[in-house]
Amino acid sequence: MAIDLRQNLKLTQQLLMTPQLQQAIKLLQLSRVELEDYIAQQLAENPFLEEGEGTETAIVEKSGEDAFLDQVDQTMNFLDSAEKGEKTATLETFDHTKESNEIDNRYVNRQTDSINYENMISNEKTLSQHLLDQVGEISLSSEEQAIAKLLIGNIGDTGFLDVSLQEIADQGPFDLELVEGVLDTLQRLDPPGIAARTMQECLLLQLREKKLKNGVIEMIIENHLDELQKQHYGALAKKLNLTQDQLVEHLAILADLDPIPARNFGSSRAEAILPDVVVFKVGPEWVVSLQEDGWNKLQISAYYQELVRGEEAASDKSYFQEKLRSANWLLKSLHQRQRTILRVAEKIVERQRGFFEVGIQALKPMILKDVADELGLHESTVSRVTHQKYLECPRGVFELRYFFNSSIRTEEGDVASQSVKERIKALVGKESGSSPLSDQKLVALLEQEGIKVARRTVAKYREQMHILPSSKRTKGFSRRIQSGA
Repeated sequence: MAIDLRQNLKLTQQLLMTPQLQQAIKLLQLSRVELEDYIAQQLAENPFLEEGEGTETAIVEKSGEDAFLDQVDQTMNFLDSAEKGEKTATLETFDHTKESNEIDNRYVNRQTDSINYENMISNEKTLSQHLLDQVGEISLSSEEQAIAKLLIGNIGDTGFLDVSLQEIADQGPFDLELVEGVLDTLQRLDPPGIAARTMQECLLLQLREKKLKNGVIEMIIENHLDELQKQHYGALAKKLNLTQDQLVEHLAILADLDPIPARNFGSSRAEAILPDVVVFKVGPEWVVSLQEDGWNKLQISAYYQELVRGEEAASDKSYFQEKLRSANWLLKSLHQRQRTILRVAEKIVERQRGFFEVGIQALKPMILKDVADELGLHESTVSRVTHQKYLECPRGVFELRYFFNSSIRTEEGDVASQSVKERIKALVGKESGSSPLSDQKLVALLEQEGIKVARRTVAKYREQMHILPSSKRTKGFSRRIQSGA
């Protein structure tokens, strides 16, 4: 068989990214807390990194077109094109040593100490700790204690048991009757209704704890919760052979029960939100300033730099050089990350100036592409920059993504969907407790304000804000019963 040599041309897609570039892209999407953890890890692993005296740090910027952002953005474009099946050029590796290190004093960090965020951290006891403390005061065998810990570990944030007793028994294995006995013990602890498996059981446990059993209210809980939820009070009174006044008395007992027994407990410790940028007004202008309390203290260790130059490190010179390059790239990546966040935040403030001046009603429609196009970035880059990044201003602390909204067309022009949500929330807050506003009524009220939206849009926004339907927002059910509802 003859050997035939031929030359063929083949078009393929390849994504060539250095580990350094991958690190830079990863840093863009880290939150401030995650970034602090990452820096602590790098300090432990790289001897060339050390914490300095924390002098004010300026953001590194290249005059003209930024090579670093160009490379990151080129990567984003490549990934986006690859997902769409488009043909694109191969990415080349990025040599960060070619990038300029010119300083732009516009981006000097501003240190602020007006708020002590550590004081915002809650140290309240969690539900699990509260239950375990009570179990520790009860005389239980080692096996019963093990079962109790398993049960407590499977109680959800609302206070209900999330697994079946058979599943708990299989983990031991434990005797099912013993598991049932330990569950009964837990259900007698504080808060009342804890470790219930159904809503009916939760309410019945609270009746038992408060000694409010009277037969009728138990019957309502066991058999008529669905009718009660639908507010069919007249039909319910007839089924129970009660007058309307008698039904009101029984339902008043039920109104004192809590369907969420763990309402006063957090599932975990509440952590403070640390803003990445602060927006404040100086004269007529709004100024955006970075918050860089930790990473700006990083510097290259002078001791290890001298060690690399010395002859005593000749045998390990390649290792030290690699660590030095890694440290230099991390510092550059951190500078560029902060600069990118600052650029995006400044553009947000520029486009949403009305929000900072007037309030939520002046929030304008804006999407990621709007900011990306104006800054010359890829949409994916802006998405990563705004992920879990927060802005502090006189109106509060907001995630950067809060300012990106779809548009709703009105008689006076487009408005942001977030503004419409706030108007719905305000209208619901002012409604009559005995006659809540239906979705259709909300549509009519919004239309009077020049905002035309469909009923299904109102329903969608209401659900996103966790506002119940009008049928479940009624207050003062006794008045509805007296009126024959």
